Parts: sequence; C-alpha cells; structure tokens
Amino acid sequence: MRPAALALAAMIACSTAQARPAPAPGDRYVALGSSYAAGPGLGAVADGAPARCGHGAASYPRQLAAKLRLKLTDASCSGSTTEHILGPWNEIAPQIEAVTADTRLVTVTTGGNDVGFVTNLGAAACATMPEAARPPQCPRPRVVSEADWRGVEQRMARIAAEVHARAPRARLVFVDYVTIVGPTGGCAALPGDADALASSRAQARRLAAITARVARRNRALLFRASALTQGHGPCEADPWSLGIAPGEPDGGVPLHPGPKAHGAIAEGLARLLARRG
Repeated sequence: MRPAALALAAMIACSTAQARPAPAPGDRYVALGSSYAAGPGLGAVADGAPARCGHGAASYPRQLAAKLRLKLTDASCSGSTTEHILGPWNEIAPQIEAVTADTRLVTVTTGGNDVGFVTNLGAAACATMPEAARPPQCPRPRVVSEADWRGVEQRMARIAAEVHARAPRARLVFVDYVTIVGPTGGCAALPGDADALASSRAQARRLAAITARVARRNRALLFRASALTQGHGPCEADPWSLGIAPGEPDGGVPLHPGPKAHGAIAEGLARLLARRG
C-alpha cells in the first residue's frame, strides 16, 4: 500500500480515548455493525450466523482477527441499524449482547442503514438506467429528517456507553463507512443524476462527522475508512468498492466495499492498535 494510504489508515480523532492495553494474541474481539463490516459476498463462512447477515471470509473483522491472532465473535449483520445493535431484530439477538467482560477489542461500523445510504445510491442508479436494464420498480429514495440524524447519533453514543459498561477493559474503535461517491460524480459503474449523487455524498460526509463526534465524546478511537478509501470509489482508476454490478465470485456485492477496501481497513486498524498500545 502507498505510504500516503498507510498514513491515512492510522488517522484517529480521539485524543481523549482512555489508554488501554493493545489486544494480545488470544484476546476476544467482537465486531458490531452493518454489511460494511460483515462483508457480504467476500467468501463463504460457517460461523452459525443467519445467512442473511452475509458474513464474508475476507471482511475486515476477519482479516484483522487473523493478523492479530484474536478470537473473533462476529455479531455484525447486513441490513442492520443502530437499533439492531442495541435491541433484537426478529430472530437475531441484540448485537451488543456479544460484548462481555472478557472482550478486549470492539469495532463498530453502523448508521448507514438508519439513513438509507445504500438504498439511496441504488435508487439514484436505478432511475438513470436504460429502460431495458431497469427493474420493474426502482426503490424510493429515503428522506432523512433532522430527527433521524439526531436519533442515529444518540444511539451510537448509547452503543459506546454499553460497550464501556459491559467490557471496561476493551478498546472501542468506531470505523466509519468507505467512500463510494467520489468528487467527480457518477459513471457507468455508478450511475445517477448529479443532484442525487451529490445528496449521497453529503449524506456520507454527515454520517462520518457523526461517527467522529461520537467517538471523540465517548472515549473511543476513530478509524477513518472514509479517508482511507478516497480516490478508490467505483468510478476511480483503482476501485476498492463496487458499483451497481456484483464482483466476481467472492468479490463483493453492489454498492459495498470489496476485498481491497476490507484488506486496507484491516491493515490500518492493526497499525492503529499497535500505535495506541
């Protein structure tokens, strides 16, 4: 990886985070969050999680656990929201229940589904597809209110408080979302009119700002996957994330980070944890 990318990978914005020992080999690691943590389409795993959670063998939690020789409990689930971390989701128990007193590392990637981030990207792409390729019905864009944004931030803060209460000796790291929409707008891999894509870009920036603020105020570390993956969206020369088409087998699902993105995040997190030890 380029030196500049490695520098970005170590970016943190949480100088007030409590000093805790870096996780050691054999320590328990719990991953919480949505599909951007679960890694759907990145290779099959058999870990007992519901198939709809979409756990991928090359997800950043699994790569990080392998690098640091940690015992991973992957509680992340595709489609989940902050509410599903704090409470049950049909047959799935609250993700937070996986965090126990012996946990030494917790990573969290969440909030995107609360505000329809992928839904809105899909709606923008669908609306501009050629008629022959367009599905019978495009998804409706999600209109996000100020109350919605406040709710996301409040629940993310509750997640941090729950982690600290359940696992006082754990390192808590918020990992924000990868950058999908670049500054140049759309392309064949990521179609959409300029206004819709600009709205998604602004939505991503606001979610990243909320994640950073929650981490700073709640004794957590922040890993800026959004900064690390700038310049590597579906429309860039070296894409680390997918556009509207699925990847090759084990290559990821549309509008999600692919193997390169997850690998870079895992590498950056390993460096971040070592430097904060």
